[in-house]
Amino acid sequence: MLIAFCGLPGAGKSTLARTLGRSLRAPVLSVDPIEAALWHAGIDPNQPTGLAAYVVAETLAEQQLELGLTVVIDAANYVEPGRQMWRDLAARQRVKLRWIEVVCTVDAVHRARIEARGVNIPGFYAVSWSDVLRRRTETDPWVDDRLVLDTAVADDHSLLALAAAYVA
Repeated sequence: MLIAFCGLPGAGKSTLARTLGRSLRAPVLSVDPIEAALWHAGIDPNQPTGLAAYVVAETLAEQQLELGLTVVIDAANYVEPGRQMWRDLAARQRVKLRWIEVVCTVDAVHRARIEARGVNIPGFYAVSWSDVLRRRTETDPWVDDRLVLDTAVADDHSLLALAAAYVA
């Protein structure tokens, strides 16, 4: 199975993706640390490193799926081309694709998380609240069935239980 997390920065998707991956004993491939590694390797951040990070994650995910493993993707997936990549991968590998969208519906909570975390990936940039607001306006409408988890109204343990039941 391919489990693709999605959502805006600071919503809590990385925390939930890692926790679910740990409970399933499934590899978690996170796009942001891959992009930071590309920068660390000397790739100019002005190049399309975001796209490159998605392609690297896709390649690694495909290898894991070929081994028969469930794979968890941790990426924003807020635009349709990124989502289509995971649909195509699931189709090629003939595995189920489960989308889990992580949201934080209380702006004050979401903003406080963003402002408190600073740089949470070594070598990456600190996401600002204005970045979140911009991405919110750039987010494509959903056409896929998905589980939506709201980190503003439920604790991580409850959300993990919902996610685990959804992918079971």
